[in-house]
Parts: sequence; structure tokens; C-alpha cells
Amino acid sequence: MDRKLKIGITCYPTFGGSGVVATELGIALANSGHEVHFITNRLPVRLQKSLDADISFHGVNVLNYALFPHEPYTLALASKMAQVVDSYGLDLLHVHYAIPHAVSAHLAKEMLDGRFKVVTTLHGTDITLVGNDPSLHPITRFAINNNDAVTAVSEWLRQETIREFNPTIDIDVIENSVDIEQFSPEVGREWAGRHYCEEGLPNLIHVSNFRPVKKAPDVIRVFAKVLEQVPARLLMVGDGPDLPTAMQAARELGVHDKVSFLGNREDVNFLMASSDILLMPSQSESFGLAALEAMACETAVIASRTGGLPDLVRDGIDGYICEQDDIDGMAARVVELLRNPARLTEMKQAARARAVDSYRVEIIMEKYLALYDRVLSEKRNIALV
Repeated sequence: MDRKLKIGITCYPTFGGSGVVATELGIALANSGHEVHFITNRLPVRLQKSLDADISFHGVNVLNYALFPHEPYTLALASKMAQVVDSYGLDLLHVHYAIPHAVSAHLAKEMLDGRFKVVTTLHGTDITLVGNDPSLHPITRFAINNNDAVTAVSEWLRQETIREFNPTIDIDVIENSVDIEQFSPEVGREWAGRHYCEEGLPNLIHVSNFRPVKKAPDVIRVFAKVLEQVPARLLMVGDGPDLPTAMQAARELGVHDKVSFLGNREDVNFLMASSDILLMPSQSESFGLAALEAMACETAVIASRTGGLPDLVRDGIDGYICEQDDIDGMAARVVELLRNPARLTEMKQAARARAVDSYRVEIIMEKYLALYDRVLSEKRNIALV
């Protein structure tokens, strides 16, 4: 695309998942000369250290009124979207996660008589969990259909959306991306925080929000079986409802002295780059962003066969795909790699190459720019009729 666009981005400003993907995309677009405006309730985590001249942040303030049982964030967001689009002449809004962002974008578009376009990216739980709740299913389907374009981060998620919502709009697949400079094996070599690692021992790592679907306690069970055959250490990165259960499992299995629970961290890239294998026994993953980030750090991935993971991690090349809940099988794969350093190195290098060749943020950004161009061309064609 030759002309520079004015793009609004709305996401959840969280440590992982859709917020990270949206923020990295916005940074890449700004670095390519496009004007980017983030419209969220607080500054996204990864934007805090990357505020370029062409990135603006617009906070959403919500009225706290006694008659409201809950703060009307969806309405406040719609109002802020309309204000920013109108004030800065944005070409389009790209919202990540259907509820409530796509609904708010639709309201904003109605407020401005359709003067801009809306693109929604579906990330997973907005379809499989939140949007699938009976109380939200009708409005989620409405939000999906009332877009100018919709994308899903994997073919699996695209098919799930079609199965659950039978949308009338086509859904494009544009995968998640990774910053291959930020997530690189080089950062591990420069990292000063190696006291989490033990000299001479291989490092395993798990990164998640510790929700039940991530199966964090299973990571501990896998690790305990690994320790029966080979020495190693485990880093558990993140926080959430299953953290106490995972910590208890480590104590009960007698491996707590070999496990470091680190909570939410901003130096996840350093931790990954200092590790050999990422363990991901998830019950469901629409894509598997943590797996991609690990691969970019030259870390092999051992993951469960679910969602978009088998498309991302090539079994036997970048790591291994195991059946769900197969604790013994996953542990056996870890032991196999730790006992064969040459094989492990080969997989780690293949993982890095796949991330660089197929998923670096510049490649994915170009796919989105092509989508934007298509959507805006339709706008121009309509204007000529």
C-alpha cells in the first residue's frame, strides 16, 4: 500500500494474548509510517516502552454512577471511538476481540454515518467461551456480521466461528505475529537474571495466565516425571486462578526446590531465550502465541494436540505434539530431547527459522495492510456508484 493510513486499534491492554498481538501490530504499522491511535481503557503493556511519534494513546473514561450496577464501558468506548475517528480523520478501526470491542465499533460507526471501516480480529475465547455464552451469543453473532472484514488467528478458530455462529460474512485467516528482534536467542545470552537457572542444568519453561484451560498443574506433573530420569529446572511464568494449585502440586510431588514461580513478567523474552523447552499442555489454544514467542527465542515446544497448535508447531521438527492429558508421553518427549542435545539443538534452530520465515511481524503486517486496502477500496468503489 502506497498511501499512509490513519488506523485506530482497540484491544485488551494485558500481558498476553490479543493485547500483545494488537500492540505489536500497531508498533509495526507506526514504524512503517502509518498513523496509529490506540483506544483502550489503559496503556497497553508492550506500548509503554514503544511510544513513537506516530502512536497516540486515547484513554477511555467510564462514568461511575450510582444507578449503574456496572460501569457502561461498551458505551464509553463507542463514544471515545467516534470522537477519535472524527477528530483525527481515521480511515478504519481495527478491533481485537469481539466482545465488547466489535459492538462498540459498530455503535461508533453508526454515530458517524459509516464514515470509516471496521475490521475485527477474533482471538479465541471471544468465540469459544465469552461469545458462546447464551447471554452473549446473539450479540456476538451480530458483532461479527456487522464488520467490513473479520479475521481469525488460525484456521481452527475460523472453523469454530463458522460452526458456532454461522456468520454471513467471510472470515479471513491472518495468523499471530512475533517481533523476532525482541524474541531472539541473542537476548538470552545477554540477560543478567540467570540466577533463576542452575549452572549445567537444562531449563524448562511454562508461560500462561494460569487459567484452568492452560493446565498449569499438569506442567508440574510432567516435570516431576522428567526429574525421575534427568536433572532439570522449571520456570513457571504468569499468574491466575490455578497458580496455588500448581504450587501445591510442586510441594506434594517434592519438586518445589527445582521450580521457580515468577508471576507476571515483562522480561518473558529473556526467560524464554534462556530456556530449552516450553511446556504447553493446554486444553485449548486458538493459536498458541506463547509457543510462537518461544520458537522465535530458539526454544523447542512440546504442546498438546489442540486448536491451532498442530498448525504452528510441526511435530518432530520444531518440537513435539502430544495427545491431550498425556502426562507420560509429554515427559518422555522432554527426556528424549534432554538426553540428545544434538537433536534438541536441531529442533530449536528449526523453531527459530519457522518463526522468522513465516510469522515475523513484518510479514503479518503486510497481510493486514492488504486486507485494509481491500476494505478501503470497497469504500471507494461504493462512492463512485
